[in-house]
Amino acid sequence: MKKILPLLFVLLFFVCSCKKDPDNTAKTVTIKKDANENYNISLLLDLSDRISLAKNPNPTMEYYQRDLGYIKSVAETFTQHLKVKKIKQMDDKIQLFFNPEPLDPAINSISASLKIAVDKNNASKDFLNSINKNYAAKTSKIYNSAIKDDNYIGSDIWNFFDTKVKDQCVEDKYRNILIVLTDGYMFHENTVVTEGKRTSYITPELIRKNGLNTQNWKKKFDEQDFGFIKIEGNLSNLEVLVLGINPDKKNPYEEKVIKAYWTKWFTEMNIKHFEITNADLPSNMEKIIQDFILKKPN
Repeated sequence: MKKILPLLFVLLFFVCSCKKDPDNTAKTVTIKKDANENYNISLLLDLSDRISLAKNPNPTMEYYQRDLGYIKSVAETFTQHLKVKKIKQMDDKIQLFFNPEPLDPAINSISASLKIAVDKNNASKDFLNSINKNYAAKTSKIYNSAIKDDNYIGSDIWNFFDTKVKDQCVEDKYRNILIVLTDGYMFHENTVVTEGKRTSYITPELIRKNGLNTQNWKKKFDEQDFGFIKIEGNLSNLEVLVLGINPDKKNPYEEKVIKAYWTKWFTEMNIKHFEITNADLPSNMEKIIQDFILKKPN
């Protein structure tokens, strides 16, 4: 009996410790980890004037520098995933896109060189370490070239999802992850489509024009069916992380409106795992990026 009593106390303590806090149940996430899973990671860069030093200066850290920090974290997390796999199990990919493609052939050449596949035939410690260095150095050249050229072509994100994402970013038997670096706004002169209250773009002007800059914006958004135009097809095999949302500070509801547009759009495309985050210092975003890539909610 003396031996049984301490054991009962231990069991009772364990059960009590494992009880869920009713106030925190919404925060509980079951994580599925599979080190042997093959990753297919794509980055979509928004090289619009959001990175312009003249139009959008930021004394704390310029937005293009934040992008470079995010990209560095993505590359390092990709190689971190590889380093826990056995060489014979490696079959992983990382690539980088723009839409539309920049006019500078040098940028497109750099982009092509950042399309990397790692398998048992080329995996080595030096090669994995070179991925981090190449992504850091070469993406810096891309941003510096775009800023120096000062001819921002815009970013046609809606068209990319409509015509390219399924063919270029989704493969069977892979965990497909698309990371979009953008301020949350979408506009390109070649893709300006309107269907009722739905559009292929979102700008601060459109938000103001549609009266989504008041406290009743959500009611209006839902009742009048505002949002991005639906894209046909099922993207349930794609996960999306949006980094860098930077709402117009003149509208206190701007951030919520932008996120409502993206959330509705992703949900309608059957994208079940997505996250939309604001622009922040890379050091603050590193854990968010790592968790999204390395941990998959059930």
